[in-house]
Amino acid sequence: MQWYLVASLLTILTSSQGILTTLSMTNGRYRYDYATVPFLAEVFKLLVSSYLLWKEIQKSPPPKMSTDWKSVRLFPIPSIIYLIHNNVQFATLLYVGASTYQIMGNLKIVTTGILFRLFLRRKLSNLQWMAIVLLAVGTTMSQVKGCGEASCDSLFSAPIQGYMFGILSACISALAGIYTEFLMKKNDDTLYWQNVQLYTFGAIFNMARLLLDDFRNEFEKGPWWQRLFKGYSFTTWLVVLNLGSTGLLVSWLMKYADNIVKVYSTSMAMPLTMVLSLFLFDFRPTLQLFLGIVVCMMSLHMYFSPPSMLIELPKMLNEDSESLLEVYVDQRTVTSGEYLKAS
Repeated sequence: MQWYLVASLLTILTSSQGILTTLSMTNGRYRYDYATVPFLAEVFKLLVSSYLLWKEIQKSPPPKMSTDWKSVRLFPIPSIIYLIHNNVQFATLLYVGASTYQIMGNLKIVTTGILFRLFLRRKLSNLQWMAIVLLAVGTTMSQVKGCGEASCDSLFSAPIQGYMFGILSACISALAGIYTEFLMKKNDDTLYWQNVQLYTFGAIFNMARLLLDDFRNEFEKGPWWQRLFKGYSFTTWLVVLNLGSTGLLVSWLMKYADNIVKVYSTSMAMPLTMVLSLFLFDFRPTLQLFLGIVVCMMSLHMYFSPPSMLIELPKMLNEDSESLLEVYVDQRTVTSGEYLKAS
């Protein structure tokens, strides 16, 4: 399967996450325990990956699977990083509003590019760096409300702790993605075996989080397994399937593409979500939204297009280059002929 097909599908699924989550609410509130949704999504990914691994094992020769402890022990680390990230998110929201937090979240686009270069040793051209910065600017522009809004003034009025936690959140989010890519590409193990390990620990950590919430609330609503499916509707199950399918597509991109492709896929989903909201909800488009979408499309073209398509060399330079090449070939021919006569 081509990576751009997977990336396009990831964009569509990501853009529908917020819409499905909103549709799953009743009178502005959740009738289900939303903390159970990530757990069920992890279980869904684990079941799908286990089935695909079982199908692959039936083939000959069997797929490569590293079972030594040195390899397996690395797979809980992404879950630990995401667990830390979730706590940093809550700490950030103590100091900044939801709109400011959403805008600051775009910093992870740039931090992913920086960590991509530092840890994975992937070199990006100057045009690609400019494209990444443009993507961050475009997604931020599409989220900023009009300057007459009160939220526009509050964007730069949060305490310094909020900005520090926001930067830390962006760095941790980027680190989780970079480490997962390293994990997926460090050996030739089959993707499904790597997913089984990754999602097994993911399900365990999500279950531990549910149990911890029970202890914090002193089992006021009963143990988590008794309310696991309570209040679930058809739309809620679509949210679970969406999250699970998104995770499977991300792991495929980490194995066969890279973090930057994933960042573009998820970032392009932001303006797409807003466009879809025009038809599904009472959402009024703004000039910032339109300009942000244009900037994002320019960034997408700048990053993935070949340099020859972006920078057109002058015609005289091309002719001079061809002339120099002809002179070089003639000199090589003359030199070879003289060498043959001498011998």
